[in-house]
Amino acid sequence: MEHDTAATLAERLTVLELREAARATLSRYMDLCDVPREFFLWEDMASLFTEHAVWEGVGSEYTGKFGRLEGRPAILAMLADFLPPSSHFKRNVHLLGNGRVVAAGGTASGEWIMQQLSEYDGGGTELISARLTVDFELSDGMVRIRHFRTEKLFTAALVNPVHA
Repeated sequence: MEHDTAATLAERLTVLELREAARATLSRYMDLCDVPREFFLWEDMASLFTEHAVWEGVGSEYTGKFGRLEGRPAILAMLADFLPPSSHFKRNVHLLGNGRVVAAGGTASGEWIMQQLSEYDGGGTELISARLTVDFELSDGMVRIRHFRTEKLFTAALVNPVHA
């Protein structure tokens, strides 16, 4: 009985650690997508994805805009179009809801609502809300993104943004 309890507790701890690591990986991804930033942190971003990761836009608005990207190089190339030194965003910040994560056997899956507030270099501002559905796997001792899906739920122009 005592052994079963210790094994059960160890298994529960492993699941909790995997869930927390998945949250931390997604939070780091969102942080790396924020602007201003002097330059795109290629190595940091690459380390968040498995070698054969998939990144895709889903739903009526994002399927055509983003499509489906397969593999780390394709994902990084797409992100480079939006992040410094690209001048796409003047400022951009991501706010990630608490979400929910389930984990078992070295993998985890989660769903979050994300808000993105953007000021574009060419003018204009925007608030976007999107649903993120992300699958993770334990790879080389780190929890990495295996499949990232984003679906736009809401968008609106920001009125009279405050400049810091």
